[in-house]
Amino acid sequence: MQLNGKHIIAGNFSKEGSDGFQGVNPVNGESLAVDFCEATHEEIERAIQQAEVAFQHYRKASGKKKAAFLDKIGEEIMALGDDLLQRCEQETGLPQGRLQGERARTVNQLKMFAELLREGSWVDARIDTAIPDRQPLPKPDLRMMQIALGPVGIFGASNFPLAFSVAGGDTASALAAGCSIVVKAHPAHPGTSEMVGRAIMQAAKACNLPKGVFSMVQGRTPYVGMAIVNHPLIKAVGFTGSFNGGKALFDAAAKREEPIPVYAEMGSTNPVFVLPGALKEKSEQIAQGLVNSVTLGVGQFCTNPGVVISLKSKQSEEFATRSGELLQEINTGAMLTDKIKDGYEDRISKFTAIDGVKILGKSKAAVVSAPAVGHVFQTDANTFMKNPDLSEEVFGPSTIHVSAGTKSELMKLAVSLEGHLTATLQATEEDLEEYQDLVEILERKVGRLIVNGFPTGVEVCHSMVHGGPFPATTDSKTTSVGTAAINRFSRPVSYQGFPQFLLPDELKDDNPLGIWRLLNGNRTQESI
Repeated sequence: MQLNGKHIIAGNFSKEGSDGFQGVNPVNGESLAVDFCEATHEEIERAIQQAEVAFQHYRKASGKKKAAFLDKIGEEIMALGDDLLQRCEQETGLPQGRLQGERARTVNQLKMFAELLREGSWVDARIDTAIPDRQPLPKPDLRMMQIALGPVGIFGASNFPLAFSVAGGDTASALAAGCSIVVKAHPAHPGTSEMVGRAIMQAAKACNLPKGVFSMVQGRTPYVGMAIVNHPLIKAVGFTGSFNGGKALFDAAAKREEPIPVYAEMGSTNPVFVLPGALKEKSEQIAQGLVNSVTLGVGQFCTNPGVVISLKSKQSEEFATRSGELLQEINTGAMLTDKIKDGYEDRISKFTAIDGVKILGKSKAAVVSAPAVGHVFQTDANTFMKNPDLSEEVFGPSTIHVSAGTKSELMKLAVSLEGHLTATLQATEEDLEEYQDLVEILERKVGRLIVNGFPTGVEVCHSMVHGGPFPATTDSKTTSVGTAAINRFSRPVSYQGFPQFLLPDELKDDNPLGIWRLLNGNRTQESI
């Protein structure tokens, strides 16, 4: 595919701005061919206005039609072939094997939502039939289901150029809900974004959908993103990225004349508790797994295990020391951008400046433009709790071992934790029995609890929760991965006293879609 560096505005290409930029190869620092530019006010306005026009039609499309659209997007992405992977590798420095897996994940989650739409029960249809002779007052006929919110703004993430970007989970779930979307492409991979955006545009055309169902604009400055969030026709926002970026969007949306939800996944330190029995039985195995998890993808995952907590003992000291030794054997690669590298190094500098924190090991650094040196730190629980910087996310290959003097101190540390995406327990059966109260604490702190695994690796399935209490996300009741993500972009509506011909198919007496519904309090597929 020959890139043109243009925005996609409701099925048309546009390039009216003059403030240009290029993609950069993080391995060698070289600028890549093709100039992109900031979207103008007029281009953003056209994209959103057309999204509103398209929404009026797309929201009424059948589940089967929307499912066909999602499947077609997947087909068009696969049709891009190796050209997509090669451009993506150039812009991110990520290896081909990783990108092939991420492309498969992107396509599979589109298929997963397509299957959800074909089955249809996600709308949570509820029917309470009328009782006209009820005393002292008659009961009306009431029916409820989920409907789409409206045009949605989607922000691509830097660290997943396919699975959390233009055709990623936010896009898939918003389109599945029946929303039109305007995507703000991430400037770290503009060429990859254009290629995937054009695949979505082709899919919409092939499925005879209104052109404004999808638009994509490029930009490096906060203006483009804020213009989307502040537009009165945008009804929700999906974001994956830094705390500062997500919080800025959330605050802007809350100040609108009509506040809207911003579903921002902002990362976390994902504490790992290594309990005494596990340390005795499999210390070496846990240390190796930990270091592999910390350095996976050069540590640029929101589920990176950034804090490791254990009771102070000879075994825990040996475990921490061994983790540092294992890290020294690893040659870490390039970070995604110079900005991310600078942010990582700033956080590392803050750690090293704190009294009571020491370095147990550093990784080797690859000879690349934006190298990352992995770090394993160590401190005690008192130092950790007195220094808020130590509990903040370090976006890169770093973790800190924290030793608690007693079980009581370990529990106090757990209570002090803010919201996280995950928490992990490395434990034996006996450990889990003894530390059930720790599990109860962590249930209130995270969206996903893991036993004897590591948090990196987010399975795309119906039961996944990729979310958590603030500051991990801006809404602890939601997930950005799995089919439950669709609920972010819909809202319930009740229909009272409606004639059959005016009701959506999902709520009609004869249940033409054959979906599961709650009929007078009982779950059934039967008609009335």
